[in-house]
Amino acid sequence: MSETSAAQAARYLAEAWTSGDPLAPLPEGLAPQDMAAGEAIAAELVSSLGLPVCGLRLAPGPDGLSRIAAPLLEPRMLRAGTPIALSTLRHPRISAGVLGVLAEPLEAAGEPVFSALHPVIDIAASRYSAPATDGAHQLADLNGLGLVLVGKRWIGAVPEDAEARISLTGMRPRPLRAPLAALMREAAEAALRWGGLPAGAVLVVSGLATGSPPLPGQKWSAAIPPVGRITAVLG
Repeated sequence: MSETSAAQAARYLAEAWTSGDPLAPLPEGLAPQDMAAGEAIAAELVSSLGLPVCGLRLAPGPDGLSRIAAPLLEPRMLRAGTPIALSTLRHPRISAGVLGVLAEPLEAAGEPVFSALHPVIDIAASRYSAPATDGAHQLADLNGLGLVLVGKRWIGAVPEDAEARISLTGMRPRPLRAPLAALMREAAEAALRWGGLPAGAVLVVSGLATGSPPLPGQKWSAAIPPVGRITAVLG
């Protein structure tokens, strides 16, 4: 996909981001045919929106197995306890994750160094009228970025493996085991492909455990020991 085509596709997406109106399928010739084209559109979309980037988010693809990385926009990262208007998010998907704050600039390959870790509840969303069915379209839409709710800080090394769970508050589902350290390394490698990150920026790994489609009025809780717990109230 040429740069001009990527910019044109990004304008369609940017309008959906700013207006809140659903985006119909991209016109023929502008729809991304592969991940490289989706990444080119996402890069143009970041430029079109003009919002600060605070890090990178690694999230499950539409197949639930692959993982996709894209920039995380600062206004989409909120403290736990912030009221959430679920009606503003189209096709929401909820999951547990972990956020790492970089202690050093991410400029070269190697283990990312974090000053702190935080539990997160990730509520993915879509600007498309129908959910993306392939990774290229999801990536073009900034990887289905919705909102990332951030819990309390925890100081410690990234666990090699973590048990994560998320559910409606009061329930206790079986935890799912995830290779957290490896996923953080994958996020760091992706961030380098996007140009690196400064100290203080964040890496987010979501989808460690997933829940049913969230509904207004619900209260969700997630736990990723030893990093911590977090609760979200949906309005």
